[in-house]
Amino acid sequence: MIFSELIVNSFWQSPFLATTNEAENAPIVLAGVLLSLVVIYLASKIGGELSRVIDLPPVLGELLGGVLVGASALHLVVFTESGAAAADSAIISVLQLINNISPEAVTEIFHSQSEIISVLAELGVIILLFEIGLESDLKELTKVGYQATVVACVGVAVPFAAGTAGLLFLFHAPLIPAIFAGAALTATSIGITSKVLSELGQLKSREGQIIVGAAVIDDILGIIVLAVVASLAKTGEVDILNVIYLIVSATVFLVGSILLGKYFNQSFVVIADKLQTRGNLIIPALIFAFLMAFLANAIHLEAILGAFAAGLVLDETDKRKELDEQVKPIADILVPVFFVAVGAKVDLGVLNPLVPGNREGLIIATFLIVVAIIGKVVTGWSVFGQAKINRLAVGVGMIPRGEVGLVFAGIGAASGTLDKPLQAAIIIMVILTTFLAPPLLRFAFKQPPTEKKSLEEANVS
Repeated sequence: MIFSELIVNSFWQSPFLATTNEAENAPIVLAGVLLSLVVIYLASKIGGELSRVIDLPPVLGELLGGVLVGASALHLVVFTESGAAAADSAIISVLQLINNISPEAVTEIFHSQSEIISVLAELGVIILLFEIGLESDLKELTKVGYQATVVACVGVAVPFAAGTAGLLFLFHAPLIPAIFAGAALTATSIGITSKVLSELGQLKSREGQIIVGAAVIDDILGIIVLAVVASLAKTGEVDILNVIYLIVSATVFLVGSILLGKYFNQSFVVIADKLQTRGNLIIPALIFAFLMAFLANAIHLEAILGAFAAGLVLDETDKRKELDEQVKPIADILVPVFFVAVGAKVDLGVLNPLVPGNREGLIIATFLIVVAIIGKVVTGWSVFGQAKINRLAVGVGMIPRGEVGLVFAGIGAASGTLDKPLQAAIIIMVILTTFLAPPLLRFAFKQPPTEKKSLEEANVS
């Protein structure tokens, strides 16, 4: 009897049978992925359109749409890495109604479907950082030079130090999550700030140029910080030598990529011109972006740093505008998956004030919001050598975290570094700073745009 049971168990556990079961479940997994994408795209598009109607960045609508369809509300898009089970997924329940699925198969199907959506979200953030790199004009940064650099450095150092120290000493958070949350406070959304400055007619003012330049440098410093803290999260400990290695390697990788890019750019244009089939520009660009992402990952940095570096390099080519237009449709397909997935993984229930155990999370969220605002507003007073500069406008312009802050939250959640209360607190911080920035920036620029001199006019005078 024992021998026969052993034979049966060996049969059920054999690789052949596992492969057979996977093959049988593949159509159901595909159905789950397709249904998940339907929900994700509906949530992102409806949320984005509603945000646009009330004059807010569409990315916020995508995030809130993810919160609605995710663990906080409808449970349509949930993930195993967030601790969800197959029984928590409404989509899996629909698949069970359509197909006769065994309990063991349900778990496997849910795990596979969740993993595929997570991979698509990871591709989304890689494309997002590649696109941000393409939009970061290095030549424009040189026009505001040291002023923007000082503002950016203060805007990274102050919130990072205050946030990390506060979480460690006031809330006794573990070191790695505290560092990760502090790093999330360093980001600045150049897209949101630029949009508001453009609407106010202040994009070319001295303040506008400093804000945009500092926001771009913030992105670069933020990506380096993210690469460092994400790598620390993988090891689970802070090793000073490892930290130094990560900072140096991330900086060398980014700067080296830009310097070598001057030689690569000519080859890239030649290759693109010689190719005659469809995708002659975008395919070589994606090959380069994914290769750079792979190389960054291979030296224990984040793949997004490589994608960002690839964008910065290709931004200097003659094909930049054409490439930027061709990347947008790909970003439109993959980036919403990332933002909705980030929102879907957030369980706002952990911040319910009626539950006594949740109150600490709310206090942490309040603390992060205060540090996020003050830590950026003070950057306005780091500007020197500029007469009659609107320091409040410069500081307020650095407040919104937007999509860059969500990248931190998403990677922190995916790596398991952030627990649910801290992850939710960071998401709330990102939402509120992004909501508050446009009206605060409008308030900071009280006088009409025509009364402000442009940067070029100021230089002439």
